[in-house]
Amino acid sequence: MNQKEQTRLKVLNEVNRRTVGIKQAATIMKVSVRHAKRLLAGYRSKGATALAHGNRGRQPYNKIDPCIRERVVELAKFKYIGFNQQHFSEKLQEQEGIPLSRSTVRRMLIEQNIASPRHRRVPRHRSRRERYPQSGMLLQTDGSPHDWLEGRGPKFCLIGAIDDATNEVPYAYFQSQEDSAGYIRMLREITLTHGIPLALYHDQHSIFEMNKGEIPTLEEQLAGKRLRTQMGRLLDELGINSISAKSPQAKGRVERLWNTFQDRLVSELRLAKACSIHEANQVLSQFLPDYNRRFMVQAKEPGSAYRQPEADFKEEEVFCYKYDRTVGIDNVVRYGHQRLQILPTPQRHSYARCKVSLHLRLDNSLAVYYEGRLLPTRSAPLEAPALRKQSKTPALVDCQQQPTKPQSSHPWKQWVYR
Repeated sequence: MNQKEQTRLKVLNEVNRRTVGIKQAATIMKVSVRHAKRLLAGYRSKGATALAHGNRGRQPYNKIDPCIRERVVELAKFKYIGFNQQHFSEKLQEQEGIPLSRSTVRRMLIEQNIASPRHRRVPRHRSRRERYPQSGMLLQTDGSPHDWLEGRGPKFCLIGAIDDATNEVPYAYFQSQEDSAGYIRMLREITLTHGIPLALYHDQHSIFEMNKGEIPTLEEQLAGKRLRTQMGRLLDELGINSISAKSPQAKGRVERLWNTFQDRLVSELRLAKACSIHEANQVLSQFLPDYNRRFMVQAKEPGSAYRQPEADFKEEEVFCYKYDRTVGIDNVVRYGHQRLQILPTPQRHSYARCKVSLHLRLDNSLAVYYEGRLLPTRSAPLEAPALRKQSKTPALVDCQQQPTKPQSSHPWKQWVYR
């Protein structure tokens, strides 16, 4: 008898001795009075065996035949070895005529120490990270492509950042797509309005990190070869620590920011009847101050960790694309279909074969720098092959005969049955 039945036996003995009433006994045994009377009658007629459950010792009617168990275990060890539990249960029903559920098959295999061939990663313990103590120590940034206008206009992307310590959104801007120019513009505006942050937390986008196939080997790195994206180069120049998130949950603060924006900002855009990206940015400029006023929190430590740029800081020389070029013997630098003629300077009359830095600024203007000095340039004429290619296409279009549509009586228009 188990502990529950032994307790009932003691209570019923007290009832027989008339020291405990039937209602009090029902309360002690946690049953109804009617069931207590039923237990008392069975105990008086059959003894203590009446307190045990009637199905004790009986085989369940739905118990699987031991022969079927042996068959399933044999099939799992030999014929269907390596099958996962769901696939194995499907094969048992389709090929062997043994209709068993996946949980039943799993229980049988576990009893025989047959593990599933699929190895699942053990879940990691995660804990909530503490905020950084001062504003400007860490900015979380990301892009959010979304139908912000709800079909009233084209879809575009919102690029922004949020301060980890205060929840302040120092910058947000709508643009057509998520690209490095948007993040360069974001860092420029934050630097001019707040200062240079200490660290930037971002995802593993190719805008921030090189693809695995493009990373130089150890020998190439020892030889001085270093491949960086434009954003990686910019972060190094500004002294900003680049931190890459391994999962969206790691940068949950900016992800929750987009969740709020896709609710509140979308409603504000609908209220303002914005239908273009220009109108959306106007609404966003009015929305951000109100958002920061409502949702900013107090940092643990007073003050700001933003670093102010130096007095000789030139934003156009930092917030741009930079490419290394070798000057041709005709003092011409190439970029795409553009040619820049370097003019002589008091320092040097010719820059042929020199290594220069070509800057593509955010306004699409080009500038050439040599040893930190801006060189005077002008647009250079194109080469002969480029001129021929440029003038060849219009001439062919003019000389070609315009195609004419055949008449309905033309033989080609007639259907011939063969």
